[in-house]
Amino acid sequence: MLVLTRKKNQEIMLGNDIKITILEIGEDAIKIGIDAPKNITILRAELYQDVKKENTTAAINDNTTVDLLKDFFAKL
Repeated sequence: MLVLTRKKNQEIMLGNDIKITILEIGEDAIKIGIDAPKNITILRAELYQDVKKENTTAAINDNTTVDLLKDFFAKL
């Protein structure tokens, strides 16, 4: 993990096209701005984990559905 110290209004570049700006510094939180291309998905880590979990669940359910349909049509 790279650890950087930044002050208000200072920026960090990720590659050539993603810029992170420190907007506000509070007692227990900071506010950041992220400027990135529209095709880049940006999610909070906890939301990312929820989406990942839902996608995994959906994929498992899809396989179960396919198996049920195979069994159903095999009986016809």
